[in-house]
Order: sequence, then C-alpha cells, then structure tokens
Amino acid sequence: MKEPIALALKLDERKLPAQVFDKLSSRSMVRREWARREEEAWQNFGKPGRDPGRLGGVMAAMARQGDWVPHLKIAQLRNHWDQVVGAGIARHSEVTSLADGVLTIRAESTVWATQLTYLIPQLKKTIRQRLEGLDVREIHVTGPQSHRFNRYTGGARRYPRRG
Repeated sequence: MKEPIALALKLDERKLPAQVFDKLSSRSMVRREWARREEEAWQNFGKPGRDPGRLGGVMAAMARQGDWVPHLKIAQLRNHWDQVVGAGIARHSEVTSLADGVLTIRAESTVWATQLTYLIPQLKKTIRQRLEGLDVREIHVTGPQSHRFNRYTGGARRYPRRG
C-alpha cells in the first residue's frame, strides 16, 4: 500500500485544506471583482464623464508628452509666415530653422535681409504673442547664399583650365 501524498510531500495535513481552498477562494474573489467592474461599466455607459476624449485633445496630450510642441510651433510659424511679416516680405523670405532658441530666416536678397533685420524687435514681439511656448531668444537673418570659393582656381573659375 502506498503512503498518503501528504506524507510523501511532507505536508502538514491540518494546513493542507486551507492551502488548497485559500487559492480557490482568492481566485473566486478576483472573478467576482472582475464581474462587478464589468457590470458597473455597463451601468455607467453613456453617463457624463465617461465619454472618450476628443481627437484634438488626445493629439495635444501626445504632442506634450512626446516633446513635439516646438516642432509643431515652428511648422505653424512657417505656414503662417505671411501673417507675421506681411505678404510682401513673406514672398521674399522664409523661416529655415530654429535651434537652441535661435530662429534663422533666409531672405531672397540682401535688400530683403536688411528689411527683415530692421523688423527683428517687432518679429520677436509678434512671435511671442501668437506662438506661446516657442522659445525664440535671437533672430538671425541671412541673405542669399553666395557661390563657394575654390582655392585651387582662385575663385575665378569652377573648372580647371584645359590645355
């Protein structure tokens, strides 16, 4: 005859029913709690405060959590550049970058670059008012990019002489 399993596993027979039934009763309590929450969710369906968030609010929260706000603000500045500087100047200039609080604007010619340079204080004020959260400490205006100087040809020619 085989010995009882409790003796083979060296378990205390007095505590054995409690160990088995405690696990079953705790599992039963978890199931009851799950069923209660499910019933409560169905009862509260459609009541105020249970509606899902609007898409704009969800996207704004994602932008704040993902540090997208500066990138979105600079895109907004590029898209509405004509409202900041006026339609005439906007046709001859563009926002190129924002890095470490320095906004860089490229102008089509040196005349437009000079015009934008005179507008820097007004630009800072307008940007602060319309684009809250965009950290612009300095504004740099650049003119058109000049041709590269080639030291081997003295800058006079791009291609080496033939012959």
